[in-house]
Parts: sequence; C-alpha cells; structure tokens
Amino acid sequence: MTSGLWELVLKGIWVTVQLLVFSAALAAAVSFVVGIARTHRLWIVRFLAGFYTEVFRGTSALIMIFWVFFVLPPAFGWQLVPMWAGTLALGLTYGAYGSEIVRGALSSVDPAQREGGIALSFTPWQRLRLILLPQAVPEMIPPFSNLLIELLKGTALVSVMGMGDLAFSGNLVRLALQESAEIYTYILLIYFVIAFLLTRVMRGLEKKLKAGLGRVPEGGGKKLPAPRPETTAVGAEAAGGR
Repeated sequence: MTSGLWELVLKGIWVTVQLLVFSAALAAAVSFVVGIARTHRLWIVRFLAGFYTEVFRGTSALIMIFWVFFVLPPAFGWQLVPMWAGTLALGLTYGAYGSEIVRGALSSVDPAQREGGIALSFTPWQRLRLILLPQAVPEMIPPFSNLLIELLKGTALVSVMGMGDLAFSGNLVRLALQESAEIYTYILLIYFVIAFLLTRVMRGLEKKLKAGLGRVPEGGGKKLPAPRPETTAVGAEAAGGR
C-alpha cells in the first residue's frame, strides 16, 4: 500500500480507539448506575432499571445506531455528529449488558458482609462503598474484559453512518486497491492487536485489585496475608465511630 493509504488506515485506527474510549466510559457509568439500581430496596427503582436492561439487551446495536442517528435527532430538531451518535448507541447498549455483570457481582457478596455493615450501623451508601463494591469489583473485571472486547468489535457498526473508523477506512483501501484478502487480513490483525492489549490491561487491573484484597488470581503466585481490620476502610470507619 502507498503511504497515503496507510495514513487513511491509521486515521481509522485513531477514530476506532476514540469511539471505544468514549463508549466504554458511558457503558461503565450506565453499568454501575443501572446495576446498583437493580439491587435497590424500592421495587419501582428495580423495575425501571430492569425495564431499561431488557429493552437495550433485546434490541440490535446496529438498529440502535440507525435510530439514534437518523430517527432521534429530527424528533428534537437537532443532529448528532457520527462520533457522538455511535458513542450514545453503543454506550447505552453495552451498558445494559454491563449492568447485569454489576448486579450479579453485588449479589454474589456473602450476605454476612451486609449483615456486618448493618451491625456497625452503616448507611446503605456506606455498605455499598466500603463493603460491597471493594469485594465485587474484582469479580467484575473478567466479564467486563469480555464485554470490552465485544464493544471493540461493535465499533465497526458505525461505518454504516459513513464514519471513518477502521472498518470504513479499510473498505475504502480495499476499493482503491481492488484487493480484498490482503486488506481484510490487515484489518483483522489490527483488531486482534487492540483486543490483545485491552486483555493484558484488564488482566493487570484484576491482579492489582485482587492483591489489594489479599487474593491470588488464577495463575498462581504467593498468597498475600489478609489485611488487618483496622487497616481497611471498613475497620477504620468502625474504629472512628467508637
């Protein structure tokens, strides 16, 4: 390929990375807000969170992109640029899947931990912040890693809006060179490299979080001693209330 075509591919990679970062940030925020809401004690909050999850899990991400880009803006008299339309559609869609990860991780925490927080007179917010989330977040990392990879692959859908992402740029190069096998092989390898790097980062984050709890992730390593109660956030909070 010529330098101009490689430049087009590099621009596509940059657009894909930007879209991935923005949509992943929105999906993470939605995941935690909706996932926590699904464990709320008020039934109406659980119902609304569950309704959102079912709607966005039950619709196609591609059709959601069409709807956000072509249907929603005219109804309000404005137009979204492709980057933000893609971010909104992908973030809301994958956030629905992520909310189930958050809900499941919070529900898996030993009920005795919640009872301990109640015994210490913690508010619901304190129990969530000091007891539940520190134990649940490390368990969320592996499924979130898979979801992030799926989100990366889902970014290729924005090419239907004419957005110059990696998939769109690769197709332009293919049309210019009339060479499908070579170009699509390059594109596959680029997606693989990005996914591999994301997996390494998420695995490192998982190890760091589990090490903070005195756990050893799969793969071995020396087990760390459990933290002393007075050195943990919960212990410090309890000690401060005495």
